[in-house]
Amino acid sequence: MNTKNTTSLTQQQVSISPHAQDAHGTVLVVVVAGLILGTMGVFVIESRQDPMTTVAFRCMFGCLALLCWATMTHRLAELKISGQALWGVVGAGLLMASSWGLHFAAIARTSIGVSTVVFHIQPFLTMALGAWLLKEQVTSRQVGLTVLAFIGLDLSTGLLDMGVLKQNYSHDYLVGILLSFIGAMVYAFMPLVAKKLTSVSALALTWWQCLVGMLLTFWWPLMNGIPPLESLAWLFGLGTIHSGLAYVLMFAGFARLSTGRMAVLQFIYPMTAFVVDWLIYDHSLSLWQWLGLLVMGVAIWSVKRGG
Repeated sequence: MNTKNTTSLTQQQVSISPHAQDAHGTVLVVVVAGLILGTMGVFVIESRQDPMTTVAFRCMFGCLALLCWATMTHRLAELKISGQALWGVVGAGLLMASSWGLHFAAIARTSIGVSTVVFHIQPFLTMALGAWLLKEQVTSRQVGLTVLAFIGLDLSTGLLDMGVLKQNYSHDYLVGILLSFIGAMVYAFMPLVAKKLTSVSALALTWWQCLVGMLLTFWWPLMNGIPPLESLAWLFGLGTIHSGLAYVLMFAGFARLSTGRMAVLQFIYPMTAFVVDWLIYDHSLSLWQWLGLLVMGVAIWSVKRGG
């Protein structure tokens, strides 16, 4: 009797273990993507270009890098898409380019911290849309961890500083808040699109998004001038690393994670951005900001452990 029970338990462990390992591996992929994206601000700042030019070259270099990668790995066939999938990837490209443009425009009118906080209402919208459109179950724990991560983000931006709270908000500032919120609403659909396009690989989805983004925005630098070589070097890194590598990893993870878990993991990007900003530009962080980073880290670690 004991032998049978032992055998049964062993069989269950064998059948469950690969799934658990796959789930943890998927979370790790999204974590790595978030860590890479967290360094994006350095490339944007050092390129010293306007938002439209930045988006245009980010898309162009990302598109070329992914095309070279597909050629070298004999995966060009994956890029050939037709039918409903084609409409899906084109729509995803429109969403991506629009959200980037709105976010960058919002930063110019408000600040990096304020725009980042408003933009990261997006994970809540993604959870709500996933429950509504995809009928996914979102647990109370996932909602709680997302709220915890958002509170940590608020603290990390330094918005509790009295100087920020006492600002006189101009019309342009309020427009920036609105643009960031619209950008969050647009981007909220991106993970859902990635989950629905099951027949499209992460490589193909990212390449098509970059292609569509390039076609939409490249008229701007053509009319206003090509950036100098030094700026192009930073934009090349932005396209190949942050639009190529990071987005392929991110979409590969999104396709296999629930919207509840995705919502919390998307706070890795801003958390990393604050640390990178502190390390590279020596922007000092207050005790509240360090506490915010710790809170975000706890929320993300809880998801990684099985949230």
